[in-house]
Amino acid sequence: MRQDDLILGVDGGGSKTMAWLARRDDQGGIHRIGAGRSGPSNARSVGFDQATANLDLAIEAAFDDADRARMKVASACLSLAGADRESEQAEIRSWARQRGLTHRLTITNDAIPVLYAASDDGVGIALICGTGSLSIGRNANGTTARCGGWGGLFGDEGSGYQIGVAGLRAVARAADGRGPQTSLLPRLLERFQIASPSELIPIIYSERIDRSAIAGLAPIVFAAAEAGDVVAAGIVETAAAELSEMVAVLAHRLGFADAPFVFAVSGGVLTQQPRFADRLRQMLVDSNLRPMLQPINDPVAGSLVLAAAE
Repeated sequence: MRQDDLILGVDGGGSKTMAWLARRDDQGGIHRIGAGRSGPSNARSVGFDQATANLDLAIEAAFDDADRARMKVASACLSLAGADRESEQAEIRSWARQRGLTHRLTITNDAIPVLYAASDDGVGIALICGTGSLSIGRNANGTTARCGGWGGLFGDEGSGYQIGVAGLRAVARAADGRGPQTSLLPRLLERFQIASPSELIPIIYSERIDRSAIAGLAPIVFAAAEAGDVVAAGIVETAAAELSEMVAVLAHRLGFADAPFVFAVSGGVLTQQPRFADRLRQMLVDSNLRPMLQPINDPVAGSLVLAAAE
């Protein structure tokens, strides 16, 4: 197989990295031949060295899955959380050159490919909600805009990380008697196999608990909310409101306020919690918008589309 036959798409976020290797036939068709997975590749969260190490692992695994020796591909698209700015992209381009990754490289954030996985023209609004959160939109004129994506310290509203943090705060308040009792308390004690709330402190503040691990607590909050816990339900409702606000801002900014638009959602919080995604859609409908909800389980497919376009 020649290197000009091969294209590579990579989707990297705060929890995992996915790489798809594909070959292009004589008619321009794209056929996936290998897939690889590794840990997070958001350099802002895990550092540049760890992020690129995970990129390497996912790409290597895709070649292994295809039963091919690793080689320079014709074109590649790396869609990475935390790679919006030119300085960040310059570092990644330098790494890619050193690794002999590709002849033609496209670097985007991890939201743009979600649009291309949902629609051939990449027009609409995408919302990523996993460990972090970000919304990005593109209209028929090619104008793009983004909302959110400010990171865990002063952004990522509605994300798995912020839902997890809110759950922990609710547990602390309940344990102190400063807040209402909630089933999140026994649920988290059971999750960590501990007997008292104070034992959460050395666990949560240990080096092995990172943002991704905190985001991993979000399903506990969703389960408690679905079981009727008022505190957990409030956390979930607040998260939905924060996310719907991001999308509504972009809808008005990009001219989607008066017509139906593709609303592509990706990330574990939205794809693994369909009721939550539908609640978010309903909030947008209630604000007189017309989103066409489309869950995207494999945003790396959009990365492959962008790589093929190059």
